Amino acid sequence: MHEKVAAPDPDLSGDPRTIAIIGAGPVGHRVVSELLARDDSRPIAIFGSEQWEPYNRVRLSSLMVGDVALPELYTPLTTERMQPLSRHFNCPVVAIDRVTRTLMTGDGRLHRWSQIVIATGSNPHVPEIDGIHRDGVYTFRNLDDAHRLAARRASARRVVVLGGGLLGLEVARGMQRHHTEVTIIDHASHLMSRQLDAQTAEELRARVLATGIRVITGVGVREVLGEAAVDGVRLLNGRRIECDTLIVATGIRPNVNLARRAGLSCGRGIRVNPRMQTSDPDIYAAGECVEFNGEVYGLVAPGLAQAAVVAANLLGKGPRYTHEAGATRLKVFGTTVFSMGETQDPRPLSNLRSHGHRDSDSGDEARVFTRRGRIVGASAIGSKADLGELQEKVSARAVLWPWQLQRFLRTGRLRTKPRGEDVAAWPASAPVCNCMGVNRGQVTRAVHSGCTTVAEVSACTGAGTVCGSCTPLIGQLLGGAIEPERGAGILVGAGRLSLLMALVVLLPVAVPYLATATAEIAWDVLWRDGLAKQVTGYTLMVSALLLSVISLRKRIQRFRFMEYANWRLLHVLLGLFALGALTAHTGLRAGHALNAFLMTTFVGVVVGGACAGWLIGVRHRSDATWTRDAINASLWLHILCLWPLPVLLGFHVLKIYWF
Repeated sequence: MHEKVAAPDPDLSGDPRTIAIIGAGPVGHRVVSELLARDDSRPIAIFGSEQWEPYNRVRLSSLMVGDVALPELYTPLTTERMQPLSRHFNCPVVAIDRVTRTLMTGDGRLHRWSQIVIATGSNPHVPEIDGIHRDGVYTFRNLDDAHRLAARRASARRVVVLGGGLLGLEVARGMQRHHTEVTIIDHASHLMSRQLDAQTAEELRARVLATGIRVITGVGVREVLGEAAVDGVRLLNGRRIECDTLIVATGIRPNVNLARRAGLSCGRGIRVNPRMQTSDPDIYAAGECVEFNGEVYGLVAPGLAQAAVVAANLLGKGPRYTHEAGATRLKVFGTTVFSMGETQDPRPLSNLRSHGHRDSDSGDEARVFTRRGRIVGASAIGSKADLGELQEKVSARAVLWPWQLQRFLRTGRLRTKPRGEDVAAWPASAPVCNCMGVNRGQVTRAVHSGCTTVAEVSACTGAGTVCGSCTPLIGQLLGGAIEPERGAGILVGAGRLSLLMALVVLLPVAVPYLATATAEIAWDVLWRDGLAKQVTGYTLMVSALLLSVISLRKRIQRFRFMEYANWRLLHVLLGLFALGALTAHTGLRAGHALNAFLMTTFVGVVVGGACAGWLIGVRHRSDATWTRDAINASLWLHILCLWPLPVLLGFHVLKIYWF
């Protein structure tokens, strides 16, 4: 049964049409932002239990060490419209009455609502360990915790951080000060065990140790020692670690107390359907407090995606949430750490294979994980890996071809050239900021709307406001949207014409011979006269030779005396001329045996080049990944069909003169 609100007085506030958002964290903030962006006219009220305005929780460790000031953490809610938006901070919601459609805040006031979004997040998990509640034991979850720990830094001399996940690493970095001894203890076999495989985690461990922080893994804590205050911990193996400060960073638990008291269906989290509705269709939930399909997600990116679904459904748009294994891309001790997909093998017989590359100079490492020849996971540490490429391949569960594997083992890349520098050419759906769930298309739209600096883009989209690892990508995108290729119109037109001519060659049609010798224009002399056949044949051969020479523009440094775009246009126009010479030489007759094979191969060269040119000419209009892949496939067809041509032409010429 749901809880009945007992009001101390009949005073009600708020419009009965109000959408109430309970929770002013990143997810609640995103719901409000999405509603404002969608131009809904209904009033909105946001309730936060903390005294602070909405702030960026992920940068709390940066606040502790002084990398950012407190005002930089705030993420204020702004709107250019006159939509009613009421803010209630330091005002926890203590009860929801689903019958009277009111909610009660901690000050005893009642507020009306028409729909509710619960985004109460999670609470720190404190394990059941003897002595865990002694003085000197802290958690690290919110801004109040950060302030308390920042004050503690001044007197702390020996700090133990219980937990080697992301939160534990962040607070360990935050507590380093002068000669403070910091030790991380984790019962798992390696750091960040939920995100990283053992090999990549070992490189991370080395970098953490290099900062002076000690790391103990593979053993848990049995008890917290001390009389009134903590003075050490005893491990399960009996070892004692001295400390005057213990920080618990052992994970989180969904905050479902309010929802459970309201009679909503709860498991580990608040149960929701694909539209993010709870067991009450007028109450939605999103973020770390949610349980979707039996899973609870403790990362910000799924919560932000859920927030967008909630906002759309509140306005009757009806999209559904489908969880996709997102990527973890974070800054840890100044080092980029990336993980996505399956990176550990929970089942001994699941055939998960690991393939890695390590840069001997920088220590940067990248690994891909395959099952039955397909890429199902990836991890990396450092800045050398092409993270966008890895994320794309894991999402597509792409096949790892043998030559790609050899290139990866040798260079750490699956492509011949890294994609990372050409951010503007990424598809619109490609993630730029994993922390805030912002893709390339959203950043580009922000740039088009008038944002001219990284700070303005960050304020508009949220990208770059968490770990900051994506700010170089945002900087590149500030150069503008994808510009059309030089001569894009010629590339598209020539591609279409070439494909049409290639289709005509493949069809059983040909230019007919003259039925009478008295015609004014004897066009069939091109195929009847031996001299004419030689002229058109050698014209075609010279054209093909010039086309081959032009293709060296990309590969020979000394040949680069003109811009590549101009050479490409010349290549296309010369290709059209070669097609004309082919028509004049054959009358569009494929012939038989060797001639048919030669004609088919030549048509393959034309089709590959025409498709590549056409796609290059239109790719500025497309945000799909398939465009880039289709260009690569077309170029491969172009090149593969080109190789046998010299041999076939040689046999063709020999046959003509021999017979």
